[in-house]
Amino acid sequence: MSQANRGVVYKGPGKVDVEAIPYPELALGNRKCDHGVILKVVTTNICGSDQHMVRGRTTAPSGLVLGHEITGLVIECGRDVEFIKPGDLVSVPFNIACGRCRNCKEGRTGICLNVNPARPGAAYGYVDMGGWVGGQTEYVMVPYADFNLLKFPDADQAMEKIRDLTLLSDIFPTGFHGCVTAGVGPGSTVYIAGAGPVGLAAAVSAQLLGAACVIVGDMIEERLAQARSFGCETIDLTQDGDMADKIEAILGEREVDAFVDCVGFEAHACGCNHGKEAPATVLNSAMQLTRAGGQIGIPGLYVTEDPGAVDDAAKQGALSMRFGLGWAKSHSFHTGQCPVMKYHRPLMQAILFGKVKIADAVNVQMISLDQAPQGYADFDGGAAKKFVIDPHGSVAA
Repeated sequence: MSQANRGVVYKGPGKVDVEAIPYPELALGNRKCDHGVILKVVTTNICGSDQHMVRGRTTAPSGLVLGHEITGLVIECGRDVEFIKPGDLVSVPFNIACGRCRNCKEGRTGICLNVNPARPGAAYGYVDMGGWVGGQTEYVMVPYADFNLLKFPDADQAMEKIRDLTLLSDIFPTGFHGCVTAGVGPGSTVYIAGAGPVGLAAAVSAQLLGAACVIVGDMIEERLAQARSFGCETIDLTQDGDMADKIEAILGEREVDAFVDCVGFEAHACGCNHGKEAPATVLNSAMQLTRAGGQIGIPGLYVTEDPGAVDDAAKQGALSMRFGLGWAKSHSFHTGQCPVMKYHRPLMQAILFGKVKIADAVNVQMISLDQAPQGYADFDGGAAKKFVIDPHGSVAA
């Protein structure tokens, strides 16, 4: 077997390159990782949260190998791996979880206590998430394989639907989690803030959960058109006017049952000020537009350190929220990483049995590993696409 490997490497604000990187080993530092596997990466996706790092809006160090949305073929197993075998095609949850700690045993795999010395929770190729090598690569090591990996029941069937199944590592469960934590159910009216890939995945998830009306707000017309393509109502946030008036024009009411924030900390103001950052604007809109007793799901990323923030408070993650309004309306707020393992198996079934076409909704575009830097640039420019990297040319055109 060739020991060559390449990956997408963060080189500093605004720049990523594809470089030769070490071939993965079944090791954690100086000790063997007998519970791990090595994957030949079949697909690996560019995530909106990766863009925060590449824009220089985090403390990510130069040289970080990027990528936390991984689907791959098992080619080597550690001695202690019992239920995953070479040749298995698997989806990798972006959150790394030991399966042994209190949080993992409670199903809170996004905040595992044993995989990151700095804080609860870890992820591949992400700042402050434990230093794990990312998966926008040809080969990658995955620890705690028996616990973490979702094996597809039929590899040939899975490859036929790989454009959909690749989204199980993060974006689809994350959008679904946002809707579940916002209380979306049959007959709900839902507002989705942001029509990037996670926002579009949340919109599809709301429909899957039985929402009566899904409204998506964004500032880029191409993304709004993508949301309309599968039946969503849309609001152009570059246009002036009160948001409650715009909601009322669609629903006949000025508030929604459920609100999902798929924007996060780089939010911008609306209307004539849409070019200016206003990091708390989505959270404040959520409290304004959600009915009393409603729930607010926040899968959008918020960070503890933002070097590029508009003010000193926001640089430390301190945002100016009108929290008293949310308290007065008895809102529930749900934050943090999606615990992917809570959702990935049922969402896999929904894909395999044709109940949802998530790849069409988020407009998956396959690219090669060498095209990844351009994919990052296009994504940052607002393209209404979910870029999926095919490192080995495994996916049929």
